[in-house]
Amino acid sequence: MSENVTSQAHIHGTAGTDTLAAEQDIVDLAREKVLERGEGLCQSEIVRVLTLSDDRIDELLALAHEVRLRWCGDAVEAEGIISLKTGGCPEDCHFCSQSGLFESPVRSAWLDIPALVEAAKQTAKTGATEFCIVAAVKGPDERLMSQLEKAVAAIKAEVDIEVAASIGILTREQVDRLAQAGVHRYNHNLETAKSYFPQVVTTHTWEARRETLEMVRDAGMEVCCGGIIGMGETIEQRAEFAVQLAELRPHEVPMNFLDPRPGTPFADRPVMESSEALKTVAAFRLALPQTILRFAGGRELTLGDLGAEKGLLGGINAIIVGNYLTTLGRPQETDIDMLNRLQLPIKALNATV
Repeated sequence: MSENVTSQAHIHGTAGTDTLAAEQDIVDLAREKVLERGEGLCQSEIVRVLTLSDDRIDELLALAHEVRLRWCGDAVEAEGIISLKTGGCPEDCHFCSQSGLFESPVRSAWLDIPALVEAAKQTAKTGATEFCIVAAVKGPDERLMSQLEKAVAAIKAEVDIEVAASIGILTREQVDRLAQAGVHRYNHNLETAKSYFPQVVTTHTWEARRETLEMVRDAGMEVCCGGIIGMGETIEQRAEFAVQLAELRPHEVPMNFLDPRPGTPFADRPVMESSEALKTVAAFRLALPQTILRFAGGRELTLGDLGAEKGLLGGINAIIVGNYLTTLGRPQETDIDMLNRLQLPIKALNATV
């Protein structure tokens, strides 16, 4: 009996040692593969990062920060966003209060061009180098395309800032028009892993989104593509998503965290734990070592001020300042002050051209 107990204790002790070794191995592997060679982790390796124990988060974030500094530099890109057309969207993205299919408080509204120019001016005053115009649509009609083209021209005539756009699924002709208008970066999020997408959206496909992004890249615009973390996907699907983003070779990946919106199918989903969110930030940096990772919606709710600072010292190198499309962010000046306090320089405009 005694020998059996001793034997079991030995087995459990060995298993514990093996677990610790495996955890150390993935950090060592990431240091060699990502930090030294600039190669992103594969899906199984990302899973190992995402399942590290919480007491190793600081170590993980420190490595992610080293990777970011080595392969992206120390500058942080600041961006403001505004909605040209808000609400009334015909799609059923289960996280979004702009869908016209749900009982949500967002109502349809349009902004005129002078209002967009003024918003771009206010964004530029913070030191932000990019202004993104967003519309809640499946894809643009001629009215929206025409207004966006005029808005880009008006902003460029008065404001020293890059203009990005996010207006849904595009045709090749629309992609070419946006590139000709001077849109330098196009945002179209894949939202989540391909395997989980049908649980989030049913009115269009993951493949349709990917096709738009491939056309954007082929037209010479920068590809901005990310999604929302914490919508109910598994750890494996989160890793799948990171790898699928890496395959797309995006210039930028916005990282949103679910902020459950009243009236949407995901209204009752729990807010992601901050420790899990920080591990995800680090894992995405280790999957995408040379890509801009941008803090986007939900970071205030999920991470708070301290968590946001940890993320900026743990792989993040871009941030949306001010409010989001349907949720409140922080005052623009507060985020700029945070960057100054952390001694993170804001990326200069001439470095983005």
